[in-house]
Amino acid sequence: MVVDIIIPALDEERAIGEVVSALVDPRVRRVVVVDNGSRDATAARAREAGAVVVQEPRRGYGQACLTGLATLSADPPDVVGFIDGDGSDFPDDMTTLLDALARGFDMVIGSRTSGLASRGALLPQAIFGNWLATRLVAALFDHEYTDLGPMRVVTWAALEKMAMQDRDFGWTVEMQVRAARLRMRCAEVPVHYRRRLGDQSKVTGTVRGSVRAGHKILWTIAREALRG
Repeated sequence: MVVDIIIPALDEERAIGEVVSALVDPRVRRVVVVDNGSRDATAARAREAGAVVVQEPRRGYGQACLTGLATLSADPPDVVGFIDGDGSDFPDDMTTLLDALARGFDMVIGSRTSGLASRGALLPQAIFGNWLATRLVAALFDHEYTDLGPMRVVTWAALEKMAMQDRDFGWTVEMQVRAARLRMRCAEVPVHYRRRLGDQSKVTGTVRGSVRAGHKILWTIAREALRG
């Protein structure tokens, strides 16, 4: 199994080096950090830790992930892993996800809600948003998820079938909904989660960010449902 990891990153100089350095599973061929317009030393810290750094000035979580996939397409891996660059995910859990995927799944998601999240790591708005979104996905697409967590591993073949498009906060739910619509073999495994390093979350750390993210996630679910 050849694995490449994509890390979308925006102003994560405090954590990115540690995250990259901790991705030591022998199946990981390369780590690609997509610098999404950082104003700090994120790119330099990532390179020092051994990552390939790609610049993507167009802002957006999904845009960064799409740019990472485009970078890998010249020599695609068997599996792509996604992890955030803020230190909230535990890179060691990537091995658990890959071991699960090797049992014949198309995608494995790290579930923070069924795992061990440190106190305050998941804010109330994130907990409620996850619950609402996963309930809607279950009702509309007949697939049970517990989380929209960022940490996940997906086969390259599955990603090609998904034809991902979202360039913003809808990225994770779009992937999960499309996997459900395509009847892919999906699993979740409990993972650890902790408070991010550095400033508050760019998504759920503010009321405005939470509202924007929630609106986009719900809109993405509705759009995919209308596709039939």
